[in-house]
Amino acid sequence: MRYIYILIILGCLSCNNERVLQLPEIENAKVTEVLDVSPAYIFYDETQPDSTLLNRKNLIITTNWLVNVDKRLTLRQAIPHIKFLQDKKRNAEMHKNEDAKNYFTCNDTSIGSLGFLEFTDVEFITTNEIIDLQTEIKIIDTSYKRNELDSTKLVNSLSGIYYRNIDLKFGFINNKYIIFDDYKISNAEVAKPLFFDYLNYRIETELLANAFKIKLHFSSSISFQEYIWIKSNLLKLNSKMVIIKHEEFIYETEKLDN
Repeated sequence: MRYIYILIILGCLSCNNERVLQLPEIENAKVTEVLDVSPAYIFYDETQPDSTLLNRKNLIITTNWLVNVDKRLTLRQAIPHIKFLQDKKRNAEMHKNEDAKNYFTCNDTSIGSLGFLEFTDVEFITTNEIIDLQTEIKIIDTSYKRNELDSTKLVNSLSGIYYRNIDLKFGFINNKYIIFDDYKISNAEVAKPLFFDYLNYRIETELLANAFKIKLHFSSSISFQEYIWIKSNLLKLNSKMVIIKHEEFIYETEKLDN
């Protein structure tokens, strides 16, 4: 597998300390170029108490920030540093640029170059609360698919916008993600490889709504690579039908086997 590495030579006259940062991988990034930037780096470093090291020396408040996070880190390790950077920019009092954005830097394997995922407005909310994981059905194959659905005609005939609230839960069960809807009718535990196809199916064939508000819930134990993979797939949903809420909930949980 091909990786893009960022090699950082830390400026130190008494030593030659080279660090390697492995970028998370995505495909077909919507953003492939960002101008007027300054970088921050969150390294994987086993010599540190939490195995992370933040380098923010080169950040300039008025620029777009490229936050480079090592894909091997978990959310538990990475999110505190990311929140710290967000607060630093949001709370800046001098030389503030309201148009400046924040991006995660990624390796876009579809073009063999960099891709970027914006997170300017995301609010990471960490919690120790217990998350409800009860489900009624399990999706492990593609038998849920149908050729023709009358619901499409029904949704198209609706006048106005009818929202459905959906909660997506990632990293709490081995090899599966969870979809909860606000009617608690068909909460589904879905095999990872099928998840986004099934989510699209649920959105496109919903009988009682023609738009969706999605809330995201993550286990703190998932890798940053998995987090970026999830977020990049969510961006590929039909944007006219879906609103993804800015608040992302991170639950303190133990690492799963996979």
